[in-house]
Amino acid sequence: MNERIAVITGAGSGIGRAVALALADAGFCVALAGRTLDKLDATAALIGDPDRVCAHPMDVGDPLSVRAFFDAVVERFGRIDLLFNNAGTGAPSIPFEDLSYEQWKTVVDANFTGTFLCMQQAFRIMKAQTPRGGRIINNGSISADAPRPNSAPYTSTKHAVTGLTKSAALDGRGFDIAVGQIDIGNAATDMTQRMRTGILQANGQTAVEPTMDVRHVADAVVHMAGLPLTANVLFMTVMATEMPYIGRG
Repeated sequence: MNERIAVITGAGSGIGRAVALALADAGFCVALAGRTLDKLDATAALIGDPDRVCAHPMDVGDPLSVRAFFDAVVERFGRIDLLFNNAGTGAPSIPFEDLSYEQWKTVVDANFTGTFLCMQQAFRIMKAQTPRGGRIINNGSISADAPRPNSAPYTSTKHAVTGLTKSAALDGRGFDIAVGQIDIGNAATDMTQRMRTGILQANGQTAVEPTMDVRHVADAVVHMAGLPLTANVLFMTVMATEMPYIGRG
């Protein structure tokens, strides 16, 4: 097939939906993954071409569910050229000592283990397909570099994703697999509604934070995805210009 095939996790809303639409507009066939089929179907309906889109529910923290999803994509489209690892979640903003094990594990399973499992399946397929290789883009977040107050599970997993990106970029070199990461700050989605009403800052105050249109994130991913496999954006930061990141704290 001459068409490029993209997998997007967390594709039912927010950044995942925006990226899926942008990649489809750029000519990719897209495979949509997420927990809720109704939301995935809504994204697929926005794309509007059933020959170039498929949607399957997947639990990124479950290795059997992840394997079944990737096998279904290959059965449908024959190969995978791009994986955008976007699925993730957070824990309540509560004091460190009050976090439960279940809250911690939920975030680790979704943000870190899920990213690993999807990358592992992508490596398996990209190494074996002809032509060989592909690209993986991980959604790291600004929190991969600087934490917010009361965010230990989310920040820890996003730091871990950075290490996974670097390690996989090295391991993929000899197999034409390019691995990079996009760190996103305050894209306007349902998850960032709290930015507009006020969010806890490092100095203990609550402040409204600027946001940016999510389409700028989608455009950045499309740019990374459009590079030849001989070039790679290892890390990119896309953020609302005036958000309190540089100098945070």
